[in-house]
Amino acid sequence: MPTNFDFLKKVDKNLFEIVAEAEKLYRDEYFEQSMVQTRRFGEHVCKKVLGKNRTTEETFDEMLATLNDCSFGNVEEKEFINDLYFLKKHGNNAVHSGSVKKDGMEALECLKRAFEVAISYCIYNRKADPKIMRLSYDTELLVTGEKTKKLSDRYKEAKAKAVQAEDFDEPKTRKTHAKNKSKQTKTTKKKISKKQSSVMVCKSKKSFPIFWILVGITFIVSLLIFLVLFVSIH
Repeated sequence: MPTNFDFLKKVDKNLFEIVAEAEKLYRDEYFEQSMVQTRRFGEHVCKKVLGKNRTTEETFDEMLATLNDCSFGNVEEKEFINDLYFLKKHGNNAVHSGSVKKDGMEALECLKRAFEVAISYCIYNRKADPKIMRLSYDTELLVTGEKTKKLSDRYKEAKAKAVQAEDFDEPKTRKTHAKNKSKQTKTTKKKISKKQSSVMVCKSKKSFPIFWILVGITFIVSLLIFLVLFVSIH
């Protein structure tokens, strides 16, 4: 199973096996044992970094004191030593604890500190490829054994799902659009039909008064002509 410390395997296999066991213990929810294992890892790293500068130091605390005395005081060295002190402190607390504490967050922090220690050891002590500085601790890899997908991969997956959803909805959308268009066409036709019929009715209503007016005028004129002729004859 891949670990967050695979980069360490090529540099120092023994250190890798120690810290890989710490991750395994965490995954099995043995949090205190995991912290003890990260302390063991930190102690072995400290011993290797001291190298020939180590004389009578036997305990982790003594080695850390000597390492601190040998430091040039730059930021990287301070962070490295602080991380080692952190691993020592929490590892000792886990060993001497009178009760079992299921503190996964504390154990996770120890693993993250061990990760930073491993990177610093590889680069500054073993002259490893500086590219490993870009690495970050992957909690998902710790818990599931699978690496967290890159942002680009997550984007591609989301885009593919969006396209798939669009393809699924498209036939329905087209059908709905066609139905709405057909309905709209029918409504328009009905409106035109109603408009035309109303116009026709209006024309027919106007034609009746004009017709009867003409009939009336013709009748009156004819009557007048008849009267004039009748009078002239008599």
